[in-house]
Amino acid sequence: MSFRSVMMTCCFLAGGAGVLAAADYNPLAVPSGFKAKQVDLTVKDAARKRDIPLLVYLPEKSTPAPVVLFSHGLGGTRNMGGYLGNHWAARGYVAVFVQHPGSDDSVWKDKPLGTRMNEMREAASLENLQLRIKDIPVTLDQLAAWNSDAKNALSGRLDMKKTGMSGHSFGAVTTQAVSGQWMPLVGQKWTDPRIRAAIAFSPSSPRAGSVDRAFGSVKVPWMLMTGTNDTSPIGNSDVASRLAVYPALKGAPKYELVLDGAEHSAFTDRALPGDKNGRNPNHHRVILALSTAFWDAYLNGDAAALAWLQGKGPRAVMETADRWRFEAK
Repeated sequence: MSFRSVMMTCCFLAGGAGVLAAADYNPLAVPSGFKAKQVDLTVKDAARKRDIPLLVYLPEKSTPAPVVLFSHGLGGTRNMGGYLGNHWAARGYVAVFVQHPGSDDSVWKDKPLGTRMNEMREAASLENLQLRIKDIPVTLDQLAAWNSDAKNALSGRLDMKKTGMSGHSFGAVTTQAVSGQWMPLVGQKWTDPRIRAAIAFSPSSPRAGSVDRAFGSVKVPWMLMTGTNDTSPIGNSDVASRLAVYPALKGAPKYELVLDGAEHSAFTDRALPGDKNGRNPNHHRVILALSTAFWDAYLNGDAAALAWLQGKGPRAVMETADRWRFEAK
């Protein structure tokens, strides 16, 4: 779809006011002084005898809002990615940050410094991936139950028909699995039909098998974000692996951002051990703008957001060397 076509669609949907709305659209605009209310909850998965901690960022309004899940990277927690949670909540989303036992900070916390890398490598296992994948539908089930529970803090606040999924690194793999990737050892059965759109921060391709088969059956819009220095010593994920995902996506709208000079930690709150370059403060600005426009377009059906995303909007916040491309199916 061309930019002109998108703008014409906006005019049609908004009764002729769509072009003006697209020009005025700003995914970085938030209410002055807003600070998201945070709620700690725990999903009790009795069938697996597994507790899944959640940190929920709530928007200002208490009316039903779209729900966006986030899955942390290896060794992380639900407290990581707060800059995303606060901004998405400020934009009217209930942001649910999921913590995955077995591949969270318990992997390295209180372990001797010299053993931490080996502990992390062992935790990056198929078993933990399967546990993570199963955490997501269980969490969605519990969110729906809490939404109907008058005694719960989330009562009546969730629009479960508008659900997005996201994650960084191991969380990106988790996101890919539940939103359409086919995995030979895990199976496409874990694709959750409740997820309407997904963002993978530092995505990766399978180590073996066909990349086209892995991603060719994805049916919901995906946004991919990576960097020119986005590598990880665990799993041997390199830039080529991350960039191979986009061309293999065939059946739904797809977007790809490549931040110039960005390392693996660019998508987290702070630098990580082993970083070689200083952090670019504009990276978070770009990440927030594009992710918000993507949610607005594909969860809220905002025509102005779609026009911004597929028009000149992204380039207005990016730096010259950042790369951006998309295909609207």
